[in-house]
Amino acid sequence: MKFGIATFVTDDAIGPADLGRAIEERGFHSLMVAEHTHIPASRATPYPGGGDLPSVYYKTLDPFGTLAAAAAVTEKILLFTGITLLIQRDPITTAKEAATVDLISGGRFVFGVGAGWNLEEMRNHGTDPSTRGALLDERIEAVKALWTTEPAEYHGKFVDFDPVHSRPKPVQQPHPPIFVGGNSDATVRRVIRHGAGWIANPLPAGQLTSRVAQMRDGAGRDVPLAVFGAPKDLDQWRAYQGIGFEHIGLFLPSKPRDETLRLLDDFAEKVREFGQG
Repeated sequence: MKFGIATFVTDDAIGPADLGRAIEERGFHSLMVAEHTHIPASRATPYPGGGDLPSVYYKTLDPFGTLAAAAAVTEKILLFTGITLLIQRDPITTAKEAATVDLISGGRFVFGVGAGWNLEEMRNHGTDPSTRGALLDERIEAVKALWTTEPAEYHGKFVDFDPVHSRPKPVQQPHPPIFVGGNSDATVRRVIRHGAGWIANPLPAGQLTSRVAQMRDGAGRDVPLAVFGAPKDLDQWRAYQGIGFEHIGLFLPSKPRDETLRLLDDFAEKVREFGQG
C-alpha cells in the first residue's frame, strides 16, 4: 500500500510546484487533486458532506495545469486527477490536456473521473443531470479512442465526431490508468465496463468491503483501488490495507506554504509509524 496526498489546490495556499516538490521530497507516492470549475452562486444541491460547502470548493485551480506544474519539478510521484468532472468537459480537449500531463511527467499521469454531485454546476456546462451517467461513459470511451488511435473517431448518442488527428498521445501504453470515483451501483458498473480502477471516498472500511467485492466479482479481476482524502488514522489505514487498497490519498487541508510543510512532515512521520507497526 502506497501513501500519497489528496487535496484541493487553491489560489490562496501553497502553489502546485512547491507542493509537488515537497510531496516527493518526503517520500510520498502521489498527488491527487480535486476539480470544480466553479460554484454557482445560487445552489439548491446539498453538499454531500453536510453543512456549508467548504471554502476550498470556490477556489480550486485547474487540475491539469496544477499537475503539469507539479510534473515539471518532480520525477517519481504519480499525478492523479481525483476526480476530473468529465461530464463538464469537452472530451477532445480533455484528452489533449491529460496526454500533455502524461508526456511532461514521463508517464506518471492517472486519470480519475466521475460524474460529480453539484447539479447546478453541471447544468451550467449544458449537462442534463438525468443523463450524466450515460454521458460520462461515452466521454470516457471517446478519450480512450483519442489516446489510442490515429486518426480517432467516436459515434455515440452524446459524443459524436468523425476521424480526427489528436496529439500528443500518452506516454503510457495503451493509455494512462483510469479510475472511476463514486460509491453507487452505477459506479460499480462503470468500473467493470471500462476496465477501470476505483477511487473511493474515505468511508469506514466496512462500508467499502461490499463495493470492492461487487467490482471484483463483476470484473473477474483485481480492481485497482484508491482512496481520496483519508484521515490521519492508522487503524483505518490498516483496514484499507486489509481490503486491498493500493493508493491512499491522505487529506491535506489547503494552507499556506509553511503550514503545509509542517502538515506534510507530520503525515510523513505517521506513515513511518504505520510502516513500523
